[in-house]
Amino acid sequence: MIRVMLADDHTILRDGIRAILSHEPDIQVVGEAGNGQALLELLTDTAADVVLMDVNMPVLDGFATMTALRTRYPEVRVLVLSMLEHENYVYRMMQAGALGYVLKNSDTTEIVYAIRSVGAGRPFLCTEIGLNLLYRSTQRLPPASEATEFNDAADMPPIYNPLLNRSGTVELSVREMEVLRLIAEGLTNAEIADQLFASKRTIETHRQNIIEKTQAKNTAALIRYAMTHGLIE
Repeated sequence: MIRVMLADDHTILRDGIRAILSHEPDIQVVGEAGNGQALLELLTDTAADVVLMDVNMPVLDGFATMTALRTRYPEVRVLVLSMLEHENYVYRMMQAGALGYVLKNSDTTEIVYAIRSVGAGRPFLCTEIGLNLLYRSTQRLPPASEATEFNDAADMPPIYNPLLNRSGTVELSVREMEVLRLIAEGLTNAEIADQLFASKRTIETHRQNIIEKTQAKNTAALIRYAMTHGLIE
């Protein structure tokens, strides 16, 4: 039996995951918490094999919680369940000690499989993240016909930035492009959420992903970058 503890600040998501796992005979949800601090306190009295945890949480976020878990409960295996798909988040959480990373838009079958994999001590990345990382890694390498030796450091091409595509522009998802265009129109997160039929928290996450990718310091800088690189008119 895999004992699972849920950590996410959205009650409706925890309820949904609990309902899904209730049909799995080898998985038992033993507790749930709305933030990292509550999770750590819950683990003092309730044993768990796997923690299914979000990155964006109030009080204590996923990164800080991951550090505390490795120190206080090293035997607990962590599977991240998040909307944050950018490779920086994946790398940081995996480097901090998480054994798996799965997106919230993953199929329920994949989420259940991920729990079983992490519960058995096997690392796991959901299909979408794995394909994105594979695609980006292939974009870093020049075609074999272009391969050559460089006799001087000055002759070498610039170091590849994994956030950029071949045109030197950051790669934004379709949804991120929609959010970016609405930001440029001056809409607030709440107004964008209404237009795209999404939650405000979801739009905040997309906005943070866009800022991370473009490295813009504020909205004005973000719009200037988007116009300069032809992302918006």
